[in-house]
Amino acid sequence: MALETQGKLHEIFDPQQITERFKKREFVVEIDDNGYLQHVKFQLNQDKCSLVDAYQIGDQIKVSFNLTGRQFTRKTGELDYITNVVAWRLERVGAGASASVAPMPTEPPAFNIGTADGADDSLPF
Repeated sequence: MALETQGKLHEIFDPQQITERFKKREFVVEIDDNGYLQHVKFQLNQDKCSLVDAYQIGDQIKVSFNLTGRQFTRKTGELDYITNVVAWRLERVGAGASASVAPMPTEPPAFNIGTADGADDSLPF
């Protein structure tokens, strides 16, 4: 399930080596939800951990992410669930956005049907 949101980068945590083969890094984005600020913690996994290195606290970013979840049994025998918000792409938005995106034209380009030989270019109807 691929989702997107955008907001202000609020906090970046250090990478954590959870097991010999699994590494994660968390960061928090402040999202304005109709006047209510939400602080959402995202997780980057494995080779994606370095994605947040290109950003600074306060940057406006767009986060593409998936929701993942699993069930587990606590030591007490009680069934519980874990949900992770796993980011897989970050993009800058606003004034500092990448210049690689072409700006939208303010008006459509003129459509000109011309002839190379200067003949009458009036329509036949």
